[in-house]
Amino acid sequence: MKIWKRDITIAALNAGTKDTLMETLGMSVTQMGDDFIEVTMPVDHRTHQPYGLLHGGASVALAESLGSLASMLALAPEDDRWCVGIEINANHIRSVTSGTVVGTVKPIHVGNSLHVWEIQIVDERKKLVCISRLTVSVVPKR
Repeated sequence: MKIWKRDITIAALNAGTKDTLMETLGMSVTQMGDDFIEVTMPVDHRTHQPYGLLHGGASVALAESLGSLASMLALAPEDDRWCVGIEINANHIRSVTSGTVVGTVKPIHVGNSLHVWEIQIVDERKKLVCISRLTVSVVPKR
């Protein structure tokens, strides 16, 4: 069942990341289905921690970006509310030193005032790197 209420292309989603953290870290929306979105992120000097591994904070930034994007798309264009993250957790399962990671967001709960998303991040071999859950509050615009 399609959960997105906005008709938008992948190209338009990527254009909307200009001058944001997503652009800075090299994130790119690559796929979108009826109930999922996929974003890639390079593992390089922008996303490394001092030991040369993917920084846990970069994984969390990918997870939060994906969940926030999903919440926005789950609201109708005429909806006069914002989606704001209120809680995120992440379990870092495996290290990555180079290449690209892929994050995929899927819904756990999409209610009127609260959204909960699961984000799985895998490496190029499809091995789980990080699993995260993001809770988003849907609030009136100020």
